[in-house]
Amino acid sequence: MSSGILDLLRRALRKPPQVLIRRLAQEVRAEADRFFAPRRANALGDRVLLECTEASSLSELWNRLASRPFVCPIVPDSPNRERILEGADRAMNHRVDLLGSGPKSLGQKIDWHTDFKTGLNWTPAFFRGIDYNNPERPSDVKVAWELSRMQWLIPVAQAFHLTRSEPFAAFILKTIDDWISSNPYASSVNWACTMEAALRILTWTYLFHACNSSIAWRDTAFQSRFLRALYLHADFTERYIERSDVNGNHFTADAAALVFAGLFFEKGKTPERWLQIGWTELNSELPRQVFSDGVDFEGSVAYHQFVYEFFQLPAVYREKCGLATPPEYRQRLSAMESFIQAFTRPDGSIPLWGDADDGHALPVRCSRLLDASPKVESVAFPLGGFYIMRNGGDHVFIDCGPVGMAGRGGHGHNDCLAFEAVLNGAHLVTDCGAYVYTASYEERNRFRSTAFHNTPRIDGVEINRFVSPDNLWSLRNEAVPEIRRWEPGATHDQFQGTHSGYMKLANPVRPVRTIVLDHTRHALLLHDGFEGSGDHAFEIPIHLAPGVSAHADSANRMRLSVPDNSGKSREFILQWSPVADWTLHVEAGRCSPSYGVAVPIVRLAFRREGTPRPLTVVLTPAESAADTTWIEPFTNSR
Repeated sequence: MSSGILDLLRRALRKPPQVLIRRLAQEVRAEADRFFAPRRANALGDRVLLECTEASSLSELWNRLASRPFVCPIVPDSPNRERILEGADRAMNHRVDLLGSGPKSLGQKIDWHTDFKTGLNWTPAFFRGIDYNNPERPSDVKVAWELSRMQWLIPVAQAFHLTRSEPFAAFILKTIDDWISSNPYASSVNWACTMEAALRILTWTYLFHACNSSIAWRDTAFQSRFLRALYLHADFTERYIERSDVNGNHFTADAAALVFAGLFFEKGKTPERWLQIGWTELNSELPRQVFSDGVDFEGSVAYHQFVYEFFQLPAVYREKCGLATPPEYRQRLSAMESFIQAFTRPDGSIPLWGDADDGHALPVRCSRLLDASPKVESVAFPLGGFYIMRNGGDHVFIDCGPVGMAGRGGHGHNDCLAFEAVLNGAHLVTDCGAYVYTASYEERNRFRSTAFHNTPRIDGVEINRFVSPDNLWSLRNEAVPEIRRWEPGATHDQFQGTHSGYMKLANPVRPVRTIVLDHTRHALLLHDGFEGSGDHAFEIPIHLAPGVSAHADSANRMRLSVPDNSGKSREFILQWSPVADWTLHVEAGRCSPSYGVAVPIVRLAFRREGTPRPLTVVLTPAESAADTTWIEPFTNSR
């Protein structure tokens, strides 16, 4: 038996008995559904649907649902009409750009079961019999799933809302109808993950409120197919909700979808139960998944935003329907918003921290429960482990937090003590992003490894070792963080932290990193010391942001050039000391700005072999590089 399987068994046996019993019961029921799923779907005829929703007729039900409020407007208050119509035109011609595919034509007939990037597909079958994680082939099931989320239809719905042109609504009807006929209940790869069914609930309810008044959608046969399919999506989400002993964004998405389905159908014991279950779970999970300082526990900036939407949208939807939100729920959401405001850079972009798959619960503008005015000041989120130095032109994002998912890894990376930096409006230092998940196990592990982050690496060892090469969302909880100093100030911000990731070495070493931002000079100091002894191989990488080039300037200076929008370059100087102890290597690196996309970058790597020695690196605009008077106070006695 492989070590990976043995490790999974050991982890399963460590779970609480009630979790194992619940999982076993779910497995038995799911296996029974191999035979009963088609009957379950066929049993939901119009008569049963009307009984379940307390409606006297299909037309009465349709009109009642159409009169219900929705979570957000179909188009924003000031819509970009040209952009919406261009997006609608692309969608109606089956041209999409999803998960790094680039512009791609799907042809006249959409194949819902195929990864159109590779051409590999999954034959329709009962969802539990479909193996969609295939390390031996380069398929990515997320491509089929993303296509089936149908969020690419949103511009078409907005175009109909703006123009009242029937072809837009008719196209959405035809697309949904084709999906329903191609993906019978629980019988294709697009049912293989409950979260995907949950996300379709959010999209389909939006499309309903956009198009229900159209002539095309007056077809009673379609109305029946659509409402029954949507009802079955909620039924499936409840039956296969992704519950574990530690729940993450999948479970949150499922709970959010149940709230949506309950509010959408409104009446009947089952919709009322969906609403109750979904809202109860969200209220329970919010304080479990989100620290009181507002940081989601999965260790990813992108997933923080994703999870925020799953907690926020149902609350807004409920309030639109006249239901209150508890104060403690609103307070935790406000804290999540504060973190979003803090990690968002001056240009509106966000750090490439942890995993990211470009996901959104519903990619449309929605009002927030709270109107928190952002403050441009340095701020710490000590429970989540993030420290953000910032002013009007500088933004330095630092990680000194726990490994994601309550110590299991999840969507977190080996990035403790790593940082990203924007200085004087120029993005200089970047994280490398996530790139892909199951499309390549090797690339998945490469991009979440220590070497792909701006943090010291010793003896080539991971700060948190991988559980196994094929366990793509697990890390050993070894790099326990420790914050030693956080002192934001009017002229300088100071951070100092360490972690225990290398205490497992035969000769243990503890890296101690100090970061200082000079607000006046827009300069950054990075000082790495090491507590320990013995001979080791040390590497301190700095990944330059896309487009930043590096050229030798003198023995201990590099000139960094950052292109701006005018076609000119801004110059920065990188200096380091002591020169005798460290050798700088300029290498080719890669960065993934979005899922499925990797671009070349410059990777700077300071290396030495031998006993521990400190390294100081300073980044500053070229025009103020000669002024070094501010540096010494922050490197003495460290």
